[in-house]
Amino acid sequence: MAPRAPAVHFAGVTVRPLPSDANGPPARLPSGAPGSPAVPGVAILPAPRRRAPPPRPRRVEAPDAPAASGLALRPLLALAALVVGLHVAVNMVSVYALHRDELLYLAMGRHLRFWRMDFPPAIAVLAETTRALLGDTDVAIRLGPAVAHALLVLLAGALAHRLHGARGAQLLAAGTVCATPLFLRAGHLFQPVVLDQLWWTMALLGLVHLGRETTFGAHATAEDSWSTPEGRRRRTLRGRARVLAWLSRAVSSPWLLLALAGGLGLLTKFSIAFLAAGAAAALVIGPQRRALLTARPWLAALVALAIGAPSLVGQAALGWPVLGQMRELRSTQLVHVGVAEFLGGQLLLGPALLLALLGAVALLGARWARHGRTAGIACVAAFLLLLAARGKAYYAGPIYPLLFAAGAVALQQGLGGRLRLSRSGARRRQLGAAALIGAYGAVTLPVALPMLPPDVTARWAAALGVDAATRTNTGEALALPQDFADMLGWPQMTRAVGDAFAALPDSARADAAVLAGNYGQAGALEFYGPRVGIPDVISPAGSYWFFGPGDRVGDPLLTVGVPEAALRGRCTRLVPLGVVRHDETRWLVPEERDVPLFLCEQPVPDLRAQWGGLRPQ
Repeated sequence: MAPRAPAVHFAGVTVRPLPSDANGPPARLPSGAPGSPAVPGVAILPAPRRRAPPPRPRRVEAPDAPAASGLALRPLLALAALVVGLHVAVNMVSVYALHRDELLYLAMGRHLRFWRMDFPPAIAVLAETTRALLGDTDVAIRLGPAVAHALLVLLAGALAHRLHGARGAQLLAAGTVCATPLFLRAGHLFQPVVLDQLWWTMALLGLVHLGRETTFGAHATAEDSWSTPEGRRRRTLRGRARVLAWLSRAVSSPWLLLALAGGLGLLTKFSIAFLAAGAAAALVIGPQRRALLTARPWLAALVALAIGAPSLVGQAALGWPVLGQMRELRSTQLVHVGVAEFLGGQLLLGPALLLALLGAVALLGARWARHGRTAGIACVAAFLLLLAARGKAYYAGPIYPLLFAAGAVALQQGLGGRLRLSRSGARRRQLGAAALIGAYGAVTLPVALPMLPPDVTARWAAALGVDAATRTNTGEALALPQDFADMLGWPQMTRAVGDAFAALPDSARADAAVLAGNYGQAGALEFYGPRVGIPDVISPAGSYWFFGPGDRVGDPLLTVGVPEAALRGRCTRLVPLGVVRHDETRWLVPEERDVPLFLCEQPVPDLRAQWGGLRPQ
């Protein structure tokens, strides 16, 4: 056999001589056949093809999704800094003292028992941490709520961004949270209200992220890196690398955000249960219902319960005092709240309510907002649950940052998939909404923040003519908003009690105890009392009963705010010491006007023996 000629490669073409028979000329292809050689005796074969690399996954937006825009981080941070500066400035110039609820939460911090408290312990932990790091001035104590309000501002802008809102929509949503009296008041007081609003908003942001993951695909989250060749190679790693990769995906999951928000909410207020119920209903009837067939939502629920476990353990250890607190709340305050009062209280939002209603309609019906539909359904469900439970109007506050964000984006995008609004028209609408909301915020600022003296604030509130803003929880009319009235008179009362205690003989002061009639009086005497020589205060009211009767014998017993009828038969000798009255008395709530002082000598039985019978029911 003749040796085979080598093949020649040229310009991507392989030239190979045709095989030849040992006894004849080289074989030829039929003329005109495909691949027939142009040169006799030579076959031209195509070069071997190289396998093309797999195409890179391309980001595919939904056909009707608006174009995404960047987060307006700098102006949002500027708004957040403005909010903190406003709260600090008001605290520096205000003539008001601490609120009765603030005094209670500070006392809870001093009596902190993390796993055995009748209230969720987060506010007590924050109170003691603030006092340890920053001191106990009004500015220091209220810095935490101010920062929480600023974070709410940022989250409102982030929600608008995640709903495809441009810069104007983000700033409108954030500015509305800045200027609305509901959030200004909550961000000024050291109460769990603003923290509750923060955790609800975080959870709703998690639901929006979950909707984006389901609607636009996994590329909408950090998991899209796993569809690349590098991601596939990483997925094949073993051992520690695989564990780290799994943790990376878990951290970027919206379920983790939901778990953190739910757990922190449970540590802060039990009202997070309304959002949890609303979110569960939204997941069942919304577009993300298939997620319930996976393990992630159930793991998120377990993580939330683990984080919030101290609240539940404390309730179980103390016999579920929250049930008694709810009974008392219904009988004394919620009995005055009906459907009309709850809905009417939302009107105090002013023009921002219209923006929120627009946002609710958009979340439930607009095609561009369908990835926020689950969050929108959760908001509506939570609102209806609060309405059915006859909650206070401000209980619905945490749903509004999301609704403001959706409303701001609706001014940009419209409500229907076919309705496209011009950019200049959207800008005019957003500026008009911002002007209305800003004007309302400026007019109501003196009744939202305690920045003016009581007499000026009372005249301002009367000029506004909003009766609901100055009505107490028990339905009584005041000249001031109740929160303002509850910030007056505590230092004066403490000085009067200090003078009465100092007048006792030296032998009596050694075993004497001070007993307050309600938690506001007890908190004020415990906070301001050491400055005037008042010992530790005890009280059978609310959380103070769980703090116990103290170490003192309690003979004599100096009582503050306890009616004479309640003391008759419990003292061998009862001596009236007068009433507490001062210049600010006329601005106070009725129970804090003319506070009676008595000296109870030789209590029968002694204080420790009768403490169990004084437990709040």
